[in-house]
Amino acid sequence: MIISASYKTDIPKFYSKWFMDKVDKGYCKMRNPYNSKEYKIDLKNADGFVFWTKDLGPFLDNLNNIDKPFMIQYAINNYPKELEKSVVEKKDAVEHMKIVADKFGGNTAVWRYDPIIDTSLTPYDWHESNFKNLAKELKNTCNEVVISFFQPYDKAVKRLDCLEIMEDLDWSDPDDEVKKNFVYKLAKIASLHNMKFSVCGQREFLDKGIFDAKCIDAERLSKIAGHKIKAKKKGHREGCGCYESKDVGAYDTCPHGCIYCYAVNDFDKAQSNYDSHNYRSDFLI
Repeated sequence: MIISASYKTDIPKFYSKWFMDKVDKGYCKMRNPYNSKEYKIDLKNADGFVFWTKDLGPFLDNLNNIDKPFMIQYAINNYPKELEKSVVEKKDAVEHMKIVADKFGGNTAVWRYDPIIDTSLTPYDWHESNFKNLAKELKNTCNEVVISFFQPYDKAVKRLDCLEIMEDLDWSDPDDEVKKNFVYKLAKIASLHNMKFSVCGQREFLDKGIFDAKCIDAERLSKIAGHKIKAKKKGHREGCGCYESKDVGAYDTCPHGCIYCYAVNDFDKAQSNYDSHNYRSDFLI
């Protein structure tokens, strides 16, 4: 089984000590968010790990102690603080990607530029320039970039609506034709920098040279491992191209404070959960 750590929270940034303690133990425990049933996840016999992060810095040294094949989904957006109030500086994130490529090879990390959100601070022409600059800086550190467009979940929409009032910031959700034209522009930039261009969970934008993202990617992990990792395709939701995995994160635990976040309902609760977590616990929180 592939272990995902985690699309629900930033384990490399905030919970690295907990994760490595659980790797040493060989397992962790989780609660089903719908019925609170407890279950155990075997880490000792995992086929590989997929780490999701916006700041790999606190986890870099730990990568040397991971004895399973692993890959990293590294989100680098370089957004204004109004949208990502506490994310690591771009220059540091780029340097992390270079370190990973040098130590573990160019297959290890995938750059994520998502979600793409259209605001008065980040209109599409801003995104095009920002994406181009990041692609240039990240060239030769990775061979794939994954994008997605902002999904207007109610909790994120409420935050953006508040931001409109408090910061005089306008936002919009362009129609699919506008997004499709923009995807072509970004795909061309990615190609010029030797990156495969993939779209996460939004198959309406797929076309020639624009691929269906596999964020939990057994094929990439197999290349890294040097042997085939057996896993079946099993997306998290409709339109998801991922392979089957077990996620070891929890909702409402990431204190990054990103306005668009779908995994946090309450920023104060997320901060409180982080502040009170015990790295020795079998459970993340």
